[in-house]
Amino acid sequence: MPLDILTIGEALVEVMRTDIDQPLDQPGPFVGPYPSGAPFIFAVQAARLGLQTAGIGSVGRDAFGDCLLNQLEADGVVTDGVRQLSEQSTGVAFVAYNGDGSRDFVFSLGAGGNISSDMLQPALFEGLRCFHIMGSTLSMSESVLAVCREALDMAIEAGALISFDPNLRPELLPADQARIAFAPFIAAADIFLPTEAELLQLTTAGTAQEAIDDLMAGRPDRTIVVTRGADGCSVYSADGRVNVPGYAADEIDPTGAGDCFDAGLLAGLLVGKSMREAAQLANACGALAVSAKGPMAGAKSRAAVQQFMRARENSTRLND
Repeated sequence: MPLDILTIGEALVEVMRTDIDQPLDQPGPFVGPYPSGAPFIFAVQAARLGLQTAGIGSVGRDAFGDCLLNQLEADGVVTDGVRQLSEQSTGVAFVAYNGDGSRDFVFSLGAGGNISSDMLQPALFEGLRCFHIMGSTLSMSESVLAVCREALDMAIEAGALISFDPNLRPELLPADQARIAFAPFIAAADIFLPTEAELLQLTTAGTAQEAIDDLMAGRPDRTIVVTRGADGCSVYSADGRVNVPGYAADEIDPTGAGDCFDAGLLAGLLVGKSMREAAQLANACGALAVSAKGPMAGAKSRAAVQQFMRARENSTRLND
């Protein structure tokens, strides 16, 4: 059965500080492991929304690898493209949360950084509807970047929709280098999903609007969705700009919010929703994602997301 969505990238577990403003360079408590890796958070959310989803990546043949694989299998994510390696340990991301809302990371990529051309099984691309890739994956190494270029070519040849989230990680790749590495993926993207800050960092434009204009001039058929956190998102297309407001949420853990947003947007589009409706679904997925501890814990089923949206709409009408 052809896949709705295929993604590729870093398969990890996450170990996080238990409280705010606990720096990673000092002794202190951690909690985890939680199954993670931006592409696989995305894949789990897409699967929970009912899409046939697969990921390509590597884990170690160890307890942390089992932690992630067990979660993927429980959610019905196709794991044919996930390889277990005996010679490398599963990747780990250590995360600290800061009082200003930012996060600090220490990555030990291990097996998570081992992605090779032989993992690009042609069967995964046959009839593929959408290929989603993230800048965090492209930032791991030159060899991974080259494999991702191959995967992009295979997805384009298959006629898949191309979705790209720059997910810029300066601790892995500085912005000036990322601008060059990401350029082919930005050029190919039918759907481009940056933040406003990433727009400025990854282009030479002086303002976000100038960046949008430049990107749309080269590809007027594309859609650019600028994510704005709790404020929702702005959708730019040949029809102009549409602002789609976000949903209020009590933030417990911000990790994975953008990944769940991406999955919600693509899930909406692939079942025939309008771009505005898909963006509303994406905003709801992003809001729910921050409401639970653990990168995948806030990724909800389609029914749960729709219930959340109805409850917020009813609350808004009652308050009007």
